[in-house]
Amino acid sequence: MFQPQTYAMALSLMIVSMLCWGSWANTLKMCPGFRFQLFYWDYVLGLAAATLLWGFTLGSSGGTGRSFLADLLHTGPSHILFAMAGGVIFNAANLLLVAAIDIAGLAVAFPVGIGLA
Repeated sequence: MFQPQTYAMALSLMIVSMLCWGSWANTLKMCPGFRFQLFYWDYVLGLAAATLLWGFTLGSSGGTGRSFLADLLHTGPSHILFAMAGGVIFNAANLLLVAAIDIAGLAVAFPVGIGLA
């Protein structure tokens, strides 16, 4: 497993992840006329593929910890299914929140959606 060894490397990885926070909304703005529901599923599938790519490359390199594949094999099938179910529920909730924001606006949908959560 890859773990940053220096402060500069850890800080640069944190900055890259911070820049990726708004990537869904920013890439959606670059595709006007594209339905956000379809765009969301394309984005989620691309993100899952990129996660697997990162897991098999950086997750399998380095000298500390187990590799990505060893961690997957070490995890029980029930835990993997729970993680997948959590991802499905999270994505469905996120899609509904984005749809509510599109219909009612950010000032109404976000406080109601997050307040109910």
